[in-house]
Amino acid sequence: MKKLAILAFAMVVCAAVSAYAGEVKENWAKQCAKCHGEDGKGQAAMGKKLGVKDYTDAKVQEKLKDEEMAKAIKEGVKDGDGKTKMKGFGDVLSDDEIKALVKHIRAFKS
Repeated sequence: MKKLAILAFAMVVCAAVSAYAGEVKENWAKQCAKCHGEDGKGQAAMGKKLGVKDYTDAKVQEKLKDEEMAKAIKEGVKDGDGKTKMKGFGDVLSDDEIKALVKHIRAFKS
C-alpha cells in the first residue's frame, strides 16, 4: 500500500511538472516568441527591428539579473526617450508565470 501511495504521488508530481513546462512554453510562444524567437536568439523580424538580445549568448545571460528580467516582463521596457520597446505582461501573467519565463530564458544559454 505504501509503494502504491508513493507511485501515485510521483505520478501526480510528474503530471504537474509536465503541465508547468507546457504552460511556460505556451506563454513564451504566445507572449515572447514574436520578438525573441522560439529559440531565444531574437532573430524574429520584430526582434531584429527592435534589437532584442540573443538569450543563447552566455555573455548576454551573464549581464542579465533575474530580478531585472522579471521586472521587464512585468512592467515592460522603455528606451532612453521613454518610448515603449516592450509592453509589460503583468496584467496577463502571474508572478509565478513570470518567474517561470525567467527560468525559461536562462535555459537558452549555450
